[in-house]
Amino acid sequence: MPDFTYQQIAKMIDHSLLQQQLTDAELNAGCLLAREYDVASVCIKPYAVPTARDILAGSSVAVSTTIGFPHGGHTTMVKVYEATQAMLAGAVELDMVVNIGKVLSKDWDYVREDIRAVVEIAHNQHALVKVIFENCFLQDEHKEMLCKICGEVGADFVKTSTGYGSTGATDDDLKLMRRCSPPHVKVKAAGGVRNFERLLAVRAIGVARVGATASKAMLDECKAYLKKQT
Repeated sequence: MPDFTYQQIAKMIDHSLLQQQLTDAELNAGCLLAREYDVASVCIKPYAVPTARDILAGSSVAVSTTIGFPHGGHTTMVKVYEATQAMLAGAVELDMVVNIGKVLSKDWDYVREDIRAVVEIAHNQHALVKVIFENCFLQDEHKEMLCKICGEVGADFVKTSTGYGSTGATDDDLKLMRRCSPPHVKVKAAGGVRNFERLLAVRAIGVARVGATASKAMLDECKAYLKKQT
């Protein structure tokens, strides 16, 4: 018998609605799909947070959005303001991008305070923070240090990528992030998790969440698989 239920798999998925070209109608449809499939959250562009909040009201699907997306180069003050406005609009999970140039410069004090500022304002409002590394630009030493910092400042998740870099969630990166993060920090895979087999593979590594645009296809596969097991 499988060691998972449909609900456990669905609640691994942050349904991603971040593509630049998505229309309001497509954002609405994405939120309705996420509600139907009872995923963990909808990760939507900041201006559309109120739309997601209204469509998902009364469901168990959380509203998430991005901070400093996709390049991470916003000032810390702007990231904090963006986080505050997102939470006022109804977001309860925030996916923030680190300042990638500062990571590569090894200005760890800056990086630490940048992440800490968003984590503190979010936790004051009982929201979660997922810290996006954008691993395609980083060496292992950068990833390891980021995991350490995220543990120190109390981030809720470390996340591989925006989904718009040159690579997404590789097994090597996921294993490193799980190994180098303290137990209270979860791992989110973003980029390249497009089918049920891949979702199970990253789950086996220790991934707790995946960012996905192919949520419907993966969960339809999950339903079919579970039906065959009964």
